[in-house]
Amino acid sequence: MTSLRHNTEPRDTYLDAARDCILDVGWRRTTLTEVARRAGVSRMTIYRTWSDMPQLLSDLMTREWGGVVADALADEDPDTSTVERLVGDIVGTVQRLRENELFIRIVDLDPELILPYLFSRRGRSQDAILELTVNALTEAQAAGEVRQGNPVLMARSMLLAAHGFVLSAHTMVDDAVSLDELDGELRLALTRGLLP
Repeated sequence: MTSLRHNTEPRDTYLDAARDCILDVGWRRTTLTEVARRAGVSRMTIYRTWSDMPQLLSDLMTREWGGVVADALADEDPDTSTVERLVGDIVGTVQRLRENELFIRIVDLDPELILPYLFSRRGRSQDAILELTVNALTEAQAAGEVRQGNPVLMARSMLLAAHGFVLSAHTMVDDAVSLDELDGELRLALTRGLLP
């Protein structure tokens, strides 16, 4: 997947520089000083925005994953049913995350960066995805297109299911099962879980 560049604000330029650093040398070898050098600004300019690398990484991941979701939503087919669109958005996001070069680099070199969002707390991107999903479920329930139930619980369950398909699907692929077939099973499971 190509870089999600926004470059309308200086902050985005700094995040782009951080992204490039992480792609080149990994998280552990990326410093605020190197980000400043690549962005063509002073260290103090970067330090005024982020006091440390974890804060910068948090903002970078929020922007990057938000762009992945936006790309998935942009591919919606207006001629499909609400359930098909919602499931398509989730499966599309899963697929795009697995292909995202920053995500791949982090998982390959610095997987511990992902662990807090799996074991300790939700991140801003996860909360944004949940909010979108809850809103879509609530509207679809009101229209009778999705089964009744707590939309917050349903959205969280769907996100938990998607986590495994983002992070571990490759461990289940071999000569007997392809990645496309696994994604088809995710689509089927989500669809059947939503239908009235």
